[in-house]
Amino acid sequence: MDSLTEIVSKHKGRRLDKWSHYLGIYEKYLSCYRGSNVTILEIGVNHGGSIDMWRTYLGNRCRYIGVDINPECKKFESANVSIFIGDQSDRKFLSRLADSVGGIDILIDDGGHSMIQQWTTFDVLYPRVAVPGVYICEDTHTSYFSEFGGGRNSPKSFMSRIQRKVDDLNAWHYESAYTVDDFVRTTESMHFYDSVVVIQKRFIEPPTVIAKGDIKLFPPAEVRGEGFLRKSKRLMGFIRNRPSLYKFLLATRQRLRSRK
Repeated sequence: MDSLTEIVSKHKGRRLDKWSHYLGIYEKYLSCYRGSNVTILEIGVNHGGSIDMWRTYLGNRCRYIGVDINPECKKFESANVSIFIGDQSDRKFLSRLADSVGGIDILIDDGGHSMIQQWTTFDVLYPRVAVPGVYICEDTHTSYFSEFGGGRNSPKSFMSRIQRKVDDLNAWHYESAYTVDDFVRTTESMHFYDSVVVIQKRFIEPPTVIAKGDIKLFPPAEVRGEGFLRKSKRLMGFIRNRPSLYKFLLATRQRLRSRK
């Protein structure tokens, strides 16, 4: 099978516009879907060239769903290709869209690139992407353009807001009371590239420690103390919704530390 770079180099017909370094990123995360019954939802159909690219790359069993604000894009519909017309900053439209299309394995946001569009799309549709699945937001360099509602170090930019989600990958270990939500339970990893954010979804189990071997470096009493601290910290990941038990364990840890 041709690589995505080879497919694009041979492409003719409907206009296709992609930054060249995107192709390698796509290959890295989407090659596992080739030839499968995969559903890809792409926001931003434009001239329709990407429809041909994805159908060629992913194969005939691919179901392509396109979203665009231009009603002219409706003419690109064909077998296994559906086009929805609407504004990606409209939460109600996105919710109806998700209800209509069902499971989404791959979501690519190549729409209007404004901050409100990118964040609204993530907020509404990320939870609707299948697990496992892949969420890709393109052209995130607009986070640094004021005309798109961004700006360097702006707390309102998509990049500023999505970077804060990185902390939540470690939410199992937060020491303050925190409810582990669906983002934490279904997000395996986040990857940042020039103008692209890739988020991989997978069901995540609460982290556990594997301890093997009998040879210990520290004296038994010290081992017992450190072992209890490790276990109490690990248990906190399971008791986020039990504040009274959390406070008890926190107080116990503080008492142990005061004895050192």
